[in-house]
Amino acid sequence: MRKLAIALPAVLLILALAAPALSTPGSFTVQGEERYDNWGVYRTRSWGDNGFFQITETTFRPAIAFESLGELEDIAWEVGQRLAGQYSDRNQLAQQIFSYVQNHVRYTSDLDQFGVDEFARNADEVAGEIESQGWTCGDCEDYAVLLAVMYRAAGFRSAVVLAPGHAAALVHLPDYPGANTYWNFEGTSGWVWAEATGRTNPLGWTPPDFMRSDMAAYEVVEGENIFEAGGAEVPTPVGETSMLGFSPFFSIIFFLWLLSAFRRR
Repeated sequence: MRKLAIALPAVLLILALAAPALSTPGSFTVQGEERYDNWGVYRTRSWGDNGFFQITETTFRPAIAFESLGELEDIAWEVGQRLAGQYSDRNQLAQQIFSYVQNHVRYTSDLDQFGVDEFARNADEVAGEIESQGWTCGDCEDYAVLLAVMYRAAGFRSAVVLAPGHAAALVHLPDYPGANTYWNFEGTSGWVWAEATGRTNPLGWTPPDFMRSDMAAYEVVEGENIFEAGGAEVPTPVGETSMLGFSPFFSIIFFLWLLSAFRRR
């Protein structure tokens, strides 16, 4: 599959945007109006080589997911493995992981939660609050990263997917009966959409608006370091061909919309 391309003017325009310097949780280093963590990942922006989604001129990679994988496995991984020990049926296990996230995370914008336009949290930060207080708040990327890490911990292949103005997860579940469409990704069919932001969204339900949208996904696996180079690929609905035939002009508009939407959610 071909890698997703972003035209340089889009990135240059986004670089001119800045989040307000208000309070954020935890212990982070302040640099101007931005915050970055102990690994050097900027939590207040998704773009750039050290942004939490590493969106650049050519691709994206959910760097923040790798803060909870491999040698850094912690709370989110433990919860995923705990659920895997309770459910032997793979479809039931996948549903239980989805329900855990859907039922314990309350959708809240970063502006309402932290007073900044954008502030991403890693899977362990989100899972840690759930385990300690029974619930937490988060927006679309928080849901997506937590789902991807927990699915991986439970033995599934999983990915983070970017759609226009949104983030979700994909999980490889070829025998799952409840999907409204299945996705081809990484040369393999049988991926289903996992979007837990809505209280009534079922596992496997892809919003119709996204079925023909330009998007990109990155599979999360152990063994990659946080800043390892890597390229996203394009998932396509079963029976469809790659949707990467859009023009450079459309790619600019798409990513301007996508990145600015992350600042609003």
